[in-house]
Order: sequence, then C-alpha cells, then structure tokens
Amino acid sequence: MASQYEGKLPHLEHNIKTPPPPTRRRQIDMSTFTSHLTSTITPDHITNPHSIPNPVDLSAAFRLVQDQFLTLASSAPSQENQSFLLSLAQSLEEDTLHPPTSLEGTSQEFVDSLDRIPRKSLSPDDKCPICMENFLDDPYCLVAELPCGGRHRLDLECVGPWLRTKGTCPCCRADLGERKKRKEAEEREKQKGKKQEVEEEEEEDDMDGLYA
Repeated sequence: MASQYEGKLPHLEHNIKTPPPPTRRRQIDMSTFTSHLTSTITPDHITNPHSIPNPVDLSAAFRLVQDQFLTLASSAPSQENQSFLLSLAQSLEEDTLHPPTSLEGTSQEFVDSLDRIPRKSLSPDDKCPICMENFLDDPYCLVAELPCGGRHRLDLECVGPWLRTKGTCPCCRADLGERKKRKEAEEREKQKGKKQEVEEEEEEDDMDGLYA
C-alpha cells in the first residue's frame, strides 16, 4: 500500500552526510520573553519611572518563564531535575495569578554584569542545573556564576529570565540584593515624603500662629 507521503519526501543523494543534530537541545529559548519584556513593560519605566506596568503584561511575563520550565520538566533527564524545575514553575504560579505592581527581579544590567566562567575552568561533567546540558557541549557557552553563598553556576540563557522576574538564585533562593536595595530605596523615598509633609504642616502652623 502506497504511503500518503510517497513522492513528497525530498530526494536524498548518495554519499552526502546529513548534519548532526544540535548537541544542546534543552537550553531555554527566551527570545519571546525578552521581546515581551522590552516592548510592553520596560519602555514605560524609561519614560516615566513612577509608572506601574499593566498587570496583564506582568502576568504574561511570569507565564512565559513558567511555561519554559514546565516544558523542560516534561522531558527532564532525572527525577531530581524534574522536581527542581517544577518547584521553579510553582513559585511563579502566584505571580501569574496575582502579579505584583512591578517586576521584583534584577535589572538587565545586573544580569549582564554577572561573573562569567571561562571554558578552561569548566570540567566535562559540569552541567547547568536548569537544562542539565553539559556546559562544554556548547562551543560558545556563557556560564554565569551567581553572587550567592553557593556561587551557583548556570547557563546565562537559562537563568536570565528567572533573575529578571524573581531576583533570587534559582538553586538556593538567596536574594541577590537588588530587590532588597530597591525596596529600601522605595522606603527611603516614602519616609522622605512623609518628612516633607510634616515640615509643610509645621510651616503652615507657624504661619497661622504668626497671623493669629
């Protein structure tokens, strides 16, 4: 019985070797996340630092990252890796359902400034905890070392979106400092505003007393 695809397959010439499949098949592709972040969330903060991102856009950003982890978990090479990926996805669930008023993760400048590990310092068995691919399988690998207590090393492509959305080390969940600094700065601004209001009220009282 003739196949429905008969005559539709490309002609294969003899003695021509097909190119080998890519060696790094599980690494995260977050081009959609980056495009979403730069086109719908970041511009408002550049033109107006006090603007609040649309909750729908923020929820979509968290969902994009979550979907990637769930996709990787579905083909995880070990139970340990699958559990790890599912825990990351679960931690993003609350953010997708009830997004914060702003991204609490790190800035892109922070991600770009992370220490990079040279190839000569990596061993053949070193893997990214997220995609579980050997670093050295990629001839152009970008391995970042996070400034956490464990100095965890991950593929920059894999960890970047997590850092932008959560601001913690995905392995030990240590706060990498930017969220704390930002919250402290916001608190200082709030206290500064309150102090200014008190001073203005005191000036009004002084003026009232002067003309009483």
